[in-house]
Amino acid sequence: MPTMDEGYHRRLLIFLSVASFFEGYDFLALAQLLPNLRAHYGLTPEQGGLLVAVVNAGTMIAYLLVRQADRWGRKRVLALTILGYAVTSFLSGFAPNAWVFGFLQMLARVFLIGEWAVSMVIAAEEFPAEKRGSAMGIIQAASTLGAIACAGLVPLLLKLPTGWRSVYFVSAVPLALLAFARRSMRETKRFETQVAADPSGSKLSGFFDILKGPHRKRVLLVALVWALTYMCTQSAVTFWKEFAVGERSMTDGDVGLAITIAAVGSLPLVFLSGKLLDKIGRRRGSLIIFLATSAGTVGAYNLQSKLSLTVALVIAIFGTTAVLQVLNAFTAELFPTENRADAFAWCNNLLGRIGYVLSPYLVGVIADSAGWGKAVSLTAVFPVLALVLILLFFPETKGKELEETALAH
Repeated sequence: MPTMDEGYHRRLLIFLSVASFFEGYDFLALAQLLPNLRAHYGLTPEQGGLLVAVVNAGTMIAYLLVRQADRWGRKRVLALTILGYAVTSFLSGFAPNAWVFGFLQMLARVFLIGEWAVSMVIAAEEFPAEKRGSAMGIIQAASTLGAIACAGLVPLLLKLPTGWRSVYFVSAVPLALLAFARRSMRETKRFETQVAADPSGSKLSGFFDILKGPHRKRVLLVALVWALTYMCTQSAVTFWKEFAVGERSMTDGDVGLAITIAAVGSLPLVFLSGKLLDKIGRRRGSLIIFLATSAGTVGAYNLQSKLSLTVALVIAIFGTTAVLQVLNAFTAELFPTENRADAFAWCNNLLGRIGYVLSPYLVGVIADSAGWGKAVSLTAVFPVLALVLILLFFPETKGKELEETALAH
């Protein structure tokens, strides 16, 4: 029989995984709908890349929301992000033009990425050290399930009278998660302990304080690794339909089938990668995962046959999901409780997402003259650079308590 904590951990894992599910759904929705959106709104490839960049800017603005989890509490911020994402994503389905669509989706990304970041902080603080990597891995892997659901649903939803807009009407479903978040979810014990020890909040940092203290070097280093990683992962899947349709003459049905097969094929690898990080460590695991990301990206944009492209896409989807598991673990583990959400927000949302925002626009510009295949293939060098920094500067955090890893140098 599981203990009370084990039972709660199980329910919490399911809840956070369902929340992550919609991160994967939303991410792939834009990737699959981009050609349809460009056709509907009359956008060029460069304008399409700019639209994606505008939407992705929301992932940086999410910084302002994520850092509040160190002040308002993890539970309260998570509930707010779920509500905000559901409402803004649903309204995106009514957008009359590309500007309104981009603005609403930018807001949706603010809440969605806020939800994802806070979920990772909660998982890091609530699960035991020996299972922390696996728990965070499962939560991140759930986003792949969301991508699979999206890949299967989009071709069907496009046939409805409301067309691509139907894909965003489905996003109202997360509102049901609020019932659990408000009634059954507890605040993390580490946050409660921190509040009890410092009820006045005197240890909470101002906007730039974390860059003035002992964590400055670590924040900048982790943020650089995030930015380099995003320079590849944000474009690797986003523009694959553009490439497949425009340069390999695949149909919407072909693309939907290939993405579904690739997402399903990558799923076992994605779920195992969290356990891999707990087994062989974050550093060794990153060696496998980051190299797979680069190799999968190059293959997915250079091979010829549908079969070989699909196999490469399996590796690319696995890599672009699993690298997040590695960086989620490092980012949550390398900072103390009173600064954990703030540090996560700086490393991922504010600084790291610079690569996330720049990548689609730069790829769109290059693709205008060189094609999608060459443009996206060039980004494969960035995960290799990120891997070098991890191996040179990141400590091993496997199996260690957060209080220990936050002090490791």
